[in-house]
Amino acid sequence: MGLDFGERTIGVAVSDPLGITAQGVEVIRRRTPEADFARLAELVRIYGVSGIVVGLPRNMNGTLGARGEAARAFADECRARLQLPVREWDERLSTVAAERSLLEADMSRAGRKRVIDMIAATIILQNFIDSGAASLDDQGKLR
Repeated sequence: MGLDFGERTIGVAVSDPLGITAQGVEVIRRRTPEADFARLAELVRIYGVSGIVVGLPRNMNGTLGARGEAARAFADECRARLQLPVREWDERLSTVAAERSLLEADMSRAGRKRVIDMIAATIILQNFIDSGAASLDDQGKLR
């Protein structure tokens, strides 16, 4: 599962069972940590998720700013609450790429706003998959 963590939303994507392609699932409108993690736990169960990739927004010079620190804290909370392996993944420019693809699809501003975080999560997860960084244990679970 790929997550794009933001101040107001969490974009969610999952891979196919073979871990080849990423597909957007939904955008969670953040309410409370309990409600947010309840929904994430439900998606983990529904999709049989074995590991999570959280986008880590870095500054262009590679350092972490406030958003990056918040994403890192969210990744730590995912580990604790969901009891799954969690990898942090450099997501620089993923939202820019998502915006560009939605503009190319001629989607309205309102439409883009509704799905941009889900598309960014899909890009984060697909980049992670394509990098070959995912390693699976003997049961097919992400390490």
